[in-house]
Amino acid sequence: MTTHHRRSFLGTAAGSLGLGLASLSHLFAAEQVSPPASSTTTTATTDLIGRPHLPPRAKHVIYLFQNGAPTHVDLFDYKPKLRELHGQPLPESYVGGKRFSTMTGNANGKLILGNVEPFAQHGESGAWVSSLMPHTAQIADELCFVKSMHTEAVNHAPAITFMLTGSELPGRPALGAWLTYGLGSAADNLPGYVVLTSVTKGTSCGQIFYDFYWGSGFLPSRFQGVKFRGSKDPVLYLKDGPGISREFREAMLNDVTALNLQKQALSGDPEISTRIAQSEMAFRMQTSVPELTDLSGESKATLEMYGPQVEQPGSFAYNCLMARRLVERGVRSVQLMHAGWDQHNSLTTELYNQCRDTDQPSAALVKDLKQRGLLDDTLVIWGGEFGRTPFIQGDLANRPRWGRDHHPYAFTIWMAGGGVKSGMTYGASDDLGMNVLENPVHVHDLQATILHLMGIDHERLTYRFQGRQFRLTDVHGHVVHDILRSV
Repeated sequence: MTTHHRRSFLGTAAGSLGLGLASLSHLFAAEQVSPPASSTTTTATTDLIGRPHLPPRAKHVIYLFQNGAPTHVDLFDYKPKLRELHGQPLPESYVGGKRFSTMTGNANGKLILGNVEPFAQHGESGAWVSSLMPHTAQIADELCFVKSMHTEAVNHAPAITFMLTGSELPGRPALGAWLTYGLGSAADNLPGYVVLTSVTKGTSCGQIFYDFYWGSGFLPSRFQGVKFRGSKDPVLYLKDGPGISREFREAMLNDVTALNLQKQALSGDPEISTRIAQSEMAFRMQTSVPELTDLSGESKATLEMYGPQVEQPGSFAYNCLMARRLVERGVRSVQLMHAGWDQHNSLTTELYNQCRDTDQPSAALVKDLKQRGLLDDTLVIWGGEFGRTPFIQGDLANRPRWGRDHHPYAFTIWMAGGGVKSGMTYGASDDLGMNVLENPVHVHDLQATILHLMGIDHERLTYRFQGRQFRLTDVHGHVVHDILRSV
């Protein structure tokens, strides 16, 4: 049975009648435009496919994403006035009609909550870091703290989606998908974009890892993140069944590819190319993934540096070590998603557990990359979707139940390596950590800066979909040049 669709029908009609092609040629000449690409709904840019716009400062990105939003005022953004005014009502002048989650509602009159543990300055840079993060404090001179981040979403899923895809609504490509689409991957036997997830055990945080946090959106699906499971068998169905030799598997794959190519010639469906590429990648991963997850070659000192959970698949420490091993093998983008930071009423219990699980591995990753000569061309980012309120959610009299609500108006992230200045603090919030006071950095500014460091002009990396050119930063974003190392 012959397959007919609109494109083949129009092509046949034009060929047999000679009228359709002549009419189209006349229209294109009059409009002085080129004929459309093979698809009328999605067209890839030809400006950047594997060729950077700019000299890249980084070749890889490792995003240590902290789901649930770490509390900036308890970890990195030291505010003595919070301690001074602890227990007093929040001045109305700081609120200014701001929108908070429904758990807070109107913030007027909420009681100020001081930092739960003391801060100290560290390194030659004098960066302020809480005693909850002693290992991060040791690498303070390697980090660039951005304390003037702000966003628009006040709830987790929209805010995470916004941070990772540039839109609060699901369906847009994630940062890692844009990077692998634009630059490709230097890894022949592993995906260009890998995702690893973890959660602190015993946390009450109910955050879910949605697949669209690492999806390809309207880009071809071969650019979506490949999620590795937190087990000794991170990718399902890679092993051949009993009696299946590698030669037989290769021959079968070749036959299936030939059938796919025949179907693609008939339909022109770009997803068939994805299916072919992913089948070939899966075949190569049958040998690369077991080698990747074999830690027998890691020294005892390296394993100890990442902490006691490093050999537990699915832990944040294990994932940090995997991130280093992935970029060593050429993977373009590695995204670690760690949940458990949503402490509405467990700040003095679960915050401590979160810091214990993430502090040492995060610092170890930076140190490990540096000692292997990988930090200069690997950008490491640590942070969540927003911060936490300077006021309490709960009752001050009941300390074990202290908590903080969502806070999009000022929060902190840190970055290391990949062309970013080290030993630097950029931007500032006000004396209560409530609002950005100096050098505001919006989510789109951060995205533009990450792309810039990877050699991409964020305004030029676009993809045509449903009649318009889309980009990660939408119509916004400015590169934060002040935090970049001079070339």
